[in-house]
Amino acid sequence: MDKLGAMDAFVRVVKAGNFSRAAESMGIAKASLTRLVQMLEAEVRTPLLNRTTRRMTMTEAGTAYYERAVQILADIEEMEGSILDDVKAAPKGRLRVDVGATVGHFLIIPALAEFHRRYPDIVIDLGVSDRPVDLIGDNVDCVIRGGELTDQSVIARNLGRLSMVVAVSPEYAHDYGLPTDPEDLEQNHRVVNYFSHRTGRTSPWRLMRDGVMTEFRPKHVLAINDSTSNILAGLNGLGVVRTTTVAAASYLRSGRLLRVLPEWTVPPLPVHIVYPSNRRHGARLKVFVDWVVELFRRTEEALLPHAVPFADGRGVADAKTLG
Repeated sequence: MDKLGAMDAFVRVVKAGNFSRAAESMGIAKASLTRLVQMLEAEVRTPLLNRTTRRMTMTEAGTAYYERAVQILADIEEMEGSILDDVKAAPKGRLRVDVGATVGHFLIIPALAEFHRRYPDIVIDLGVSDRPVDLIGDNVDCVIRGGELTDQSVIARNLGRLSMVVAVSPEYAHDYGLPTDPEDLEQNHRVVNYFSHRTGRTSPWRLMRDGVMTEFRPKHVLAINDSTSNILAGLNGLGVVRTTTVAAASYLRSGRLLRVLPEWTVPPLPVHIVYPSNRRHGARLKVFVDWVVELFRRTEEALLPHAVPFADGRGVADAKTLG
């Protein structure tokens, strides 16, 4: 029995949720995939899956086996990638990447020319959106997303944390003033907020001062599900926005946005690059991941929070003259 092949088949079935989708992703018949999993269960001498006509779940043994199998397959992929990297001077091929809107527009796309100068034979299909992505179902090689990880079945590499700011346009400051604290923001200001693709609910705001976190869910004049549109709403005076420093930096420096709430900090946004544990990519994924890690490191160094000034009395006065 090809134990690695059977292990790969079992992992794919769990990730896909059923045998049909897993077989399709592997390009084999469902019957062949079923035999592989049955052979694996015979080899380990215990059922790994509970199957009914309506649903499929892992047994206790299956859960334990799945966790180890994902790691073993990931280790093998990393080993193969390292070998390929040593023997293949010029990685080539197509890489399907999906990134969130902020990271895509303000980080990846502006720097892609540099990547292509290093690796001219790698072709990238780049999806840019904030929607959730199914790595298997959408046939994507890797995803870059902000936020905490919820899927433990994938390989994830932490890229760092993007600092966040609260900002308003000069026009908004002229009309409504600047918020002084979370309570003032919640009760007296117009807010632009995010809503979840999955739940449709708006996200809470978290602000920290002296080690104490304040969480609230402000009333909003606009809820939006795209990070680039969020900052555009702020630039056009719709309300107070939370956004990443990387997205806001040029607007803050030019005065098109004013950073507010100087005594409060917004928790930074963790960002990961995520890819399937059992898909073989060779050197092209490895060099792309390494390049993205380097890009984020350079970005964090260039966009330290103290490099972006807060709005002050003069800033508000200047904003008022625009009206």
